[in-house]
Order: sequence, then structure tokens, then C-alpha cells
Amino acid sequence: MPARFKMKKKGVGQMLRMPGMEAEMLRRAEVIKGTAVALSPVDEGSSTAGHYKASWSTDSTSRGGRRRDRAVATVSNSAYYARWVEYGTEKVRAHHVLLRAAQIGGRNQ
Repeated sequence: MPARFKMKKKGVGQMLRMPGMEAEMLRRAEVIKGTAVALSPVDEGSSTAGHYKASWSTDSTSRGGRRRDRAVATVSNSAYYARWVEYGTEKVRAHHVLLRAAQIGGRNQ
């Protein structure tokens, strides 16, 4: 007789909010953050040299996602010019630090 499985949405929701799930999401975010720090450009001639590189942080919550029903972790940079480093401007090319870190860090997990 074949095995049967009946999924309960409530159980899946509880699993997605477990402390262990949040811890794993944070661990993965820390790997991506480490890669982002390594990839961060530093303008040695600037008075704020190294500020962008030092501004990476991670955060996690058990109530994230579109429906606030799962554990999530985020990687962010608090430097005011972080979006310009990531996406570039008319005069400065895009570095895509977070994009590349997610791609590389995702493979290293």
C-alpha cells in the first residue's frame, strides 16, 4: 500500500516560523553579508573611505514575507549612497555588490 501524506497548512505555517528556521535564515544572511563586505569597493581618496564597507548589517524576524507568515532575514547597507553603488548613476557604473554577494553566497551555503 502506498504511503499517504496530508499536508496541514497550520503545521507548515508553524514550521516556517520556528526559531530554527529563523536561525537558518540569519545564518544564510550572514554568509551573504560576509561576501558583500569582501566585494565592497573602497574609494581610498575619499574622506569616508571604508564607510560603505563597514555599513553592512543583517536582521531577522519570524513574521516576514508578503503575508507575515514566515521567518526571513535581510541584508542591508545603511550608507546613504548605497543605492548608487549598487545601481550606478549616469556618471558612475553600477557595482551590483548585493546582487553578486547573493549569487556567490548562495552557492557557498
